[in-house]
Amino acid sequence: MKAIITVIGKDTTGIIYNVSKVLSKLKVNIEDISQTVMQGEYFTMLMLVKIDEKECSFKDVKEALSDLGKNMNLSIQIQKEDIFDAMHKI
Repeated sequence: MKAIITVIGKDTTGIIYNVSKVLSKLKVNIEDISQTVMQGEYFTMLMLVKIDEKECSFKDVKEALSDLGKNMNLSIQIQKEDIFDAMHKI
């Protein structure tokens, strides 16, 4: 299953590293990534990932990212790709 992850917060060292580390531990593959720092202060990242449900569940990934977001004071959201697509169709 594919999913979209968004990360938003104050820029700080290690955001990409820590998000990637969580995903790696859960055997989630990062297929595409886009990140930027806005006005030198606000970090934003969008990731397309593939979750092998034989390795872990969507719920496990969501909980792990939520915990990381709380620990790093970031907003980290994940949506299944089909739901994301349905929400953004005209």
